[in-house]
Amino acid sequence: MNYILVSTVLIIAGIVVGLLVYLYPVSVMRMQVKFFEKLNWRVELISLQKEFNRIKYTGLYLVVLCLLAGIYIKFFLK
Repeated sequence: MNYILVSTVLIIAGIVVGLLVYLYPVSVMRMQVKFFEKLNWRVELISLQKEFNRIKYTGLYLVVLCLLAGIYIKFFLK
């Protein structure tokens, strides 16, 4: 199988997930709390604003990282 095709699909998926995380950080926080509850851990946020910003920046970093990976593949691996 062509590794560039697989890489492209993963990069597109990463960009989509990163945009969803950036646009809907409250949903991500809810999923995180539910996940930790299933592990029998309690998550109490000390600063909601800091967590909100951290999740938004994480989504933005994921989009930028995937775009850089796409540029690298486009120009250096063909």
